[in-house]
Amino acid sequence: MSDQGMLITIGEGTCGIAAGAKEVAKLLGERFPQATFRYVGCLGMCHQEPMVEIRNGDGKGYLYGNVDRKNLTKIVRFHRGEGPLPEKNFICGSDDPDTEKGSFLTRQTRIALRNVGQLNPTSFEQFRARGGYAAIEKVLRGGMSPEDVIQEVKIANIRGRGGAGFPTAVKWGFARGAPGYPKYLVCNGDEGDPGAFMDRSLLEGDPHTVLEGMLIAAFAIGASKGYAYIRAEYPLAVDYFGRAIRDAREAGFVGENILGSGFSFDLKIKEGAGAFVCGEETALLASIEGQRGMPRIRPPFPAIQGVFGKPTIINNVETLANIPWIINNGGAAYAAIGTEKSKGTKVFALAGAIRRGGLVEVPMGMTIRQVLEDVGGGSASSRPLKAVQLGGPSGGCIPESLFDTIIDYEAINATGAIMGSGGMVVMDTKSCMVDLARYFLEFTQIESCGKCTFCRIGTTRMKEILTKICDGKGTMEDIATLEELAPQIKNASLCGLGQTAPNPVLTTLKYFRDEYVAHVKEHRCPGGVCKELITHTIINKECSGCSICERQCPVNAITGKVKEPESWRIDPVVCINCGMCVEVCKPEAILVQ
Repeated sequence: MSDQGMLITIGEGTCGIAAGAKEVAKLLGERFPQATFRYVGCLGMCHQEPMVEIRNGDGKGYLYGNVDRKNLTKIVRFHRGEGPLPEKNFICGSDDPDTEKGSFLTRQTRIALRNVGQLNPTSFEQFRARGGYAAIEKVLRGGMSPEDVIQEVKIANIRGRGGAGFPTAVKWGFARGAPGYPKYLVCNGDEGDPGAFMDRSLLEGDPHTVLEGMLIAAFAIGASKGYAYIRAEYPLAVDYFGRAIRDAREAGFVGENILGSGFSFDLKIKEGAGAFVCGEETALLASIEGQRGMPRIRPPFPAIQGVFGKPTIINNVETLANIPWIINNGGAAYAAIGTEKSKGTKVFALAGAIRRGGLVEVPMGMTIRQVLEDVGGGSASSRPLKAVQLGGPSGGCIPESLFDTIIDYEAINATGAIMGSGGMVVMDTKSCMVDLARYFLEFTQIESCGKCTFCRIGTTRMKEILTKICDGKGTMEDIATLEELAPQIKNASLCGLGQTAPNPVLTTLKYFRDEYVAHVKEHRCPGGVCKELITHTIINKECSGCSICERQCPVNAITGKVKEPESWRIDPVVCINCGMCVEVCKPEAILVQ
């Protein structure tokens, strides 16, 4: 079969490149020299990277996952008509996407992510071919006033996707009516939650949509200047968004007198240095001004007095990515999706003990269980799922018994967690809830700017207590102290970091108190995680005598003779409980208790 007319699409987002997409692209180029190649952002199926779609000259497409040098030959042979379909790597076809693997995509509703993985993010022409910048043209050439735009967004009832869930139209209305010139529009791409990569994928995979959302928002509030605040750890996002600004400026969509409408808007990228607290809008504004990223007292709110003392609106990347769709399709169409108080869709990053890790966009109203099982494929380890940390380090831990909770701001808040920006860290039964709370508390303690005493000192004390409990030295009084400190930190902190920092501790105490008690009273870690409370033992009847555990042990605590299973032992005095032996033992012959 000839490769003439063949279109090969390769995912080259950060996850794809990290998995080896560049090498795969090179090898495919050598094997199909006459094919047309297209490079796109992350489709969301990070568990399948590197991903390749091959469309033959007849237009029929085949999507493959986990492509590498070893399995590429079978894929090439199939498309040359020399071999069978490589079932192991095949995900779905363009004519039949609803396969078991393809259900990850078919069970989503993609609005913010509608273009991600479908176009070359650096191609202005491809974006225009998919209807790009039609929304801003509709606004500027269709006679819409700023009030008309705000009204359409109000009908959509979209709430900010950065975490707080404040109604976007209300926020815009504040700035629209605020006195002062110039006004600023800021895109908040400072995504710092562990396990979250929603903003990164949007900025890498569809930067023009985010830019178009900024243009519409700027027109609505009367802003003439803007900033895209993107953390420097996202070099691809910074590069692609910078290219999008340059291409849009050349095409007349950025700068003075846009499309001859009299509306002018220009912007620049501000790279953040990675401080988690700069996700809080007043700390972000301080950073843009060249100051240390620390929160300010509110009021005045940024919509009245923001960057450089001027009226400023800060919108999250995902929020802005929805705006062009709302303008093109109408606010009512967006409001038709979701629940009574939470409209539209929400993007989530699935990480942890989940079979299909990656980025998903689902309608509000879907349950947590449906997201994790129907879309995410359930547990990666085949062990039962135990909990999900929703909302990042500022969120809370939701147990499996509450997985039928719907995706809705109020419903999630009722559990003690928060929607947050959309990180979902999934845990199975081999997770320790006390250790999890310590991990997230330590993160917020390190990232605290230090301005508020209760946040600076209180989170430090809570981390010390959690470490004490994980080491088997805790008391019941320590648990009581955690519960006493938590509300004081929440109530006495200036910004959202301190106000939500105790959430992981409070929710794990609420739903998994028995694990805290087991650590304290029984000196036992139910999840088999806390090193001071566990032992490793070889189950000789399950052992194959292969010696791989001995070869991987960093402290030589394992002894035995090859092919003599009954001879293998782990010296508890020498063992440091690093867990390396468990990781490499294929027969699962090592007991952790």
